[in-house]
Parts: sequence; structure tokens; C-alpha cells
Amino acid sequence: MEGGHGGRERRREKGWEGGGVWRGRLRDKRREAPGFPVACRAMPGGMEERYSKAETLALRRKHIGPSCKVFFAKDPLKIVRAQGQYMFDETGEKYLDCINNVAHVGHSHPYVTKAAAKQMELLNTNSRFLHDNLVQYAQRLTATLPEKLSVCYFVNSGSEANDLALRLARQYHGHQDVITLENAYHGHVTSLIDISPYKFNQLGKDSKKEFVHVAPSPDIYRGKYREDHPDPASAYAEEVKKIIEETQKNGRKIAAFIAESMQSCGGQVIPPVGYFQKVAEYVRAVGGVFIADEVQVGFGRVGKHFWAFQLQGEDFVPDIVTMGKPIGNGHPMSCVVTTREIAEKFGASGLEYFNTFGGNPVSCAIGLAVLEVIEKEDLQGNATRVGSYLLELLVEQKKKHPLVGDIRGIGLFVGVDLVKDQQKRTPATAEALHLIYKLKEQKILLSADGPYRNILKFKPPMCFTVEDAKHVVETIDVLLTEIEEATGMKTGNDAPTNAQCKIKANEGSPQPESANESTSHLNGAACRQENGFYPEKHSVPSKTIRT
Repeated sequence: MEGGHGGRERRREKGWEGGGVWRGRLRDKRREAPGFPVACRAMPGGMEERYSKAETLALRRKHIGPSCKVFFAKDPLKIVRAQGQYMFDETGEKYLDCINNVAHVGHSHPYVTKAAAKQMELLNTNSRFLHDNLVQYAQRLTATLPEKLSVCYFVNSGSEANDLALRLARQYHGHQDVITLENAYHGHVTSLIDISPYKFNQLGKDSKKEFVHVAPSPDIYRGKYREDHPDPASAYAEEVKKIIEETQKNGRKIAAFIAESMQSCGGQVIPPVGYFQKVAEYVRAVGGVFIADEVQVGFGRVGKHFWAFQLQGEDFVPDIVTMGKPIGNGHPMSCVVTTREIAEKFGASGLEYFNTFGGNPVSCAIGLAVLEVIEKEDLQGNATRVGSYLLELLVEQKKKHPLVGDIRGIGLFVGVDLVKDQQKRTPATAEALHLIYKLKEQKILLSADGPYRNILKFKPPMCFTVEDAKHVVETIDVLLTEIEEATGMKTGNDAPTNAQCKIKANEGSPQPESANESTSHLNGAACRQENGFYPEKHSVPSKTIRT
């Protein structure tokens, strides 16, 4: 044992303590970094800036993987603090955050941060030790769910949760195949890229694994069965039934059907009521389970229900529910909740499940604080009130602007589908991306997503107000008018329906209704050059970024 002064000297020789070799090397490496700070610079709000924005960007390019993208790549934001529904850059500029469903109860909520700090001062360790926070949180969390969903596995991210859900499903009856939805995204680990068409379609036509089966997205605006269909829920469910029958003919067995309770990256799609019930019936009949992915949409975001799957009706209960993002208000934590039967089958494998950080006392203290804030501040009620007001305002914009094809959403989960032509529903990709850049200039943060990147996504912190909603929509109104005037689209009853740039872009080559992303992008670029409504500095990113 290296104790006493002699041990200290030996540690110094090995570089383990002050004056050691490693400290000197670290100082040298820091000095080699561009913009090595001699002293921190004062910023608004009492913060200190270690690097300038240019220095931060240079260091990011040097040390962070190039596949890790930033918002607004040509002029990314440097955010140094946030509070409630607002984020602040290094100059003190305030941005209204309309996209951060992670900071669920508001950025830097004092009740949540105090709960974290208080528990961190006492203890943080793994779940192999008994601790009240773990069981109290599990009890409180399962109380928000149907009774049969009573067993929790705590993990650290939505990807971990969905990966574990797949393991539970496959262990249940020993089946392997998974049915997923068109444009679905469930996480970044290998097992989830395999079941996420939103991702694996980018890898080429042969990227889908043989154990993965893709069902049509239950989208009644752009999908196979639309709003004029007498029973779109049954029609879309029958598509799943056909997949099950085909897989059985080929000797394969379905382990699970997985779906976000409302598709987010897939374009803010809300499944028709009754769809999940019928799908669950077909899947369970062949020994599979239904996994409801609530990572993006849970914890009261829909307003009248705590969980988005409850929009389907009281007669629908999933077999497994996964949750993440909002669960910790920015703290990395997540959970899988399932039935006692499925949990016991998983345990019967003899393989212990242990997660070093999952369910630690600090995470559980934060999770409890988030649940308490949702209740005490009536954030579900706020989601209903503000969400309804936001939808009303946006519906008025649809009446006014030909660029607005569809408004869909519930609570504080809302999508605006922008189109070049309301009849053909041609995605207005370039216009959507132009709009989010112009909104950024107005200090409003919004994103565009969906298979054509033409859906404006509203999923703000739950403390979003009616004043915020009014401000955003009034700004969108002005910007849409500018775009429509620049492209020759009609505003109200003033002008022809088709956009001038659309006609020019498509001369001699009509664009189909379901034009692929690259075609839409190119046509948008031609439009920008001719009409000048999309400045060069606001170029369209070549990759989508999940938010």
C-alpha cells in the first residue's frame, strides 16, 4: 500500500498528483487548441464564456464526430443558458423555444434542479442497493398507467429503452421478427436502426433486414387511406394483418409491433382511433406484443391524457411502454414499463439485467420532481388550453395561405404540412426550410421534419403560453405571405393557385405528388435562385436532424 509521504512521492513520480507528468501534458494540449482561453469573458446574465463562438465551432469541428450535426449549420446557435420556454445565446439574445420536448416542464426548472442537487449531495449509486427513491418513483410512475403495466426497468435514454423493449418482446415467446411503421424512428443503436425506416432507408434499398417488416404509416393526409376513407383505422390495421399472414407463410414469427403513439419524425402523424386496438389483436393472436413508444410524446403532452396511446380509447392497453426525453427534463434517464407476465418471462432466461446508472437515486429524485411539477403547475391543462388555441390560430392560417396544406395535432404536439399545391399535396420542402431559418432570425426556434422535411413541428416546453402561440403564428403569417408573394402563389383570392417557381422548376418534367426528397430539394434550389426568397446563407441542410 502506498501510504504516507513516501507513497505520495511515488505517485508524483508516476504522474498521479499535482506536478505530475499528465497535468503538464494536459496543459500543453490545451494551449495547442485554437483559442486557448487565457481568461474567461463576461457574458450577459452573469455567465462566463470560455471560448468565442468561432473558437467553440473550431474545437467542435476538430474533436466532435462529423456525423453529429448542429441546427442551422451555416450559422449555428451557441446557447449558454435557458429558462422556461426561452434559450439565450452568448450575446444575451433570447429565443422562443418551440421544439424542445426534452425540457418538458421548462428549461432549468428550479424545483427539478434543487431536487437533483439535494440528492447529489447525499448519495448517488446503483440500484443494487436498496433506496426509497427507486421504489417511490416506480410506484408514482406506474400509477399514471393502466393497472397491468406495473413493472419498471430504468435505463438512461430512449434508445436504451426501446432496445430493452425488443429484448423483452423477443424473450416472451422466442419470436424474432418485428413490424414497424413507414418513416418510423426508434433510436440510434444498431438494433433500433434496423427497425427505423427513417434511418435505414438512407443506407440504400437493400438495407432492410429480413426480420423487419414495414407497415404503411396510418397517415390520413398523405397515406394510402386518407380522410375520405370510411374506416381508415381498419384499413391500415388490415395492412398489418396482411404482413403477419405473409410472414407466417414464410415460416417466420412476429415478436412485436412497435409504433410511436404519435409519429414525430414521421411527420406529426396521429393514428386514427381504433387502429392500435385492431393491430394489437392481430399481433397478439400470433404470440407477439404491442410496444408503444412514448419517448417523444408522453408525460401529458397531449393534454387530456398523460400518455398519447390513451387517445385510442380506454379499451387499448399496450404490452410494453417505453419513455425517455421528457422524463428527466434534460437529465439522461428513461424507462420501460411492462406486465408482470412479460417481466417474469424475461427473468426466466437466467440472464441478470443490470444497468449501472438506471434508476440511481439522483435520476429518481429528478423523475419524481418532474411528475410533481406537471401536477402542481397543471401542465396537462396548459397543454390542452394553449394547444387548442395554437391549433385555432393555425387553422386560420390554412384558410389564408395556399402553402398550408394540413394542420394536425393535439395538446402541444402540432404539425403544419406545407405544400406547393393544396390539391396535389406536393411537399413544400424548400419553403419549409426557408421558413425555419427566417423564424430563427426573428428569435423563434422551430424545426421541419417528416419524410419530405416539409412539416413544421411544434413540441415546445409545456410552460408555453397563449402569448407565445400568438407571437409565433403572427410571425409565420408574415413570413408565409412574403414567400407566397415571392413565388407568385395566391394569397387569399388574389392570385393563381400554383407557385411561379413550381412551374419553372417543373418545365418539361412534371413533379409527381410523392416526389422524393432529392427532387424536392433540387426544385426548391431552382426556385430560390430565380425568386431570391431563400438567401444563399440559408442553404438547406443535406441531412435531417432528429429533434
